[in-house]
Amino acid sequence: MKIYETLEIEIKNYVGTIWMNRPDLHNAMNQQLIADLIDCVESMNEEQDVRIVVLRGKGKSFCAGADLNYMKGIANFGFEENYQDSLKLAKCFNAIYTCRKPSIAIVQGAAIGGANGLLAACDFVYCADDTKFAFSEVKLGIVPATISPYVMKRIGEYGSRELMISGRRFTGKEAEWYRLANKSLPIEELDSYVASVIEGLMTSGPEAMSACKKLIYTISNKLSFEDSIDYTARTIAEMRASKEGQEGMASFLEKRKPNWVN
Repeated sequence: MKIYETLEIEIKNYVGTIWMNRPDLHNAMNQQLIADLIDCVESMNEEQDVRIVVLRGKGKSFCAGADLNYMKGIANFGFEENYQDSLKLAKCFNAIYTCRKPSIAIVQGAAIGGANGLLAACDFVYCADDTKFAFSEVKLGIVPATISPYVMKRIGEYGSRELMISGRRFTGKEAEWYRLANKSLPIEELDSYVASVIEGLMTSGPEAMSACKKLIYTISNKLSFEDSIDYTARTIAEMRASKEGQEGMASFLEKRKPNWVN
């Protein structure tokens, strides 16, 4: 993997961990971090030694939202500059959402504003109980626009209305209740719990997990119900005939582990 200015990358045991690495600024987002995340996630798609992608933040916080200097700069932008900048941010969230590998956000400290787009775009979100969350954009006279497609998929319309319009702060257990997080735990239990989730994922076929993500994305975002009937039949037929599908079914019938399980 290449070296990034704002990220630290760790690949171990088929897990690619993307650390946001601006701890002195609570991993606040700027143009460089956004660009680095897009490039890194797209690179993870092609990394043969990565089956699971983990996103987390160095230091006390996951991500404290937008960097103050970054905000000062965009405050002086005209519409076109603002649009182009916002489009890059939207593409960052979409890169995470469409990552071909299962993605996990591990959240601690603070997840403010745009940070919630980063985590909501992941497949799994696990947070510390004392994490502080907020959709704080309305307090600045703006809106959580580019994160909204991913947050609303997680928490629905009326949960979004409550949290986005109020801009109020809430902690990990409420994030779990709203389904913004899959689970909230004491911070000392967070890493071990995520390790157990990863251990379970590693027993699933890597190609099957990617195909499952594509299946869910396509049905959720592209097809009518009628169109999904033919698409799903074709998908399962392709997977049954695939090398991984053949190995998985053979291992089941032969009462042995498939070749992707160590």
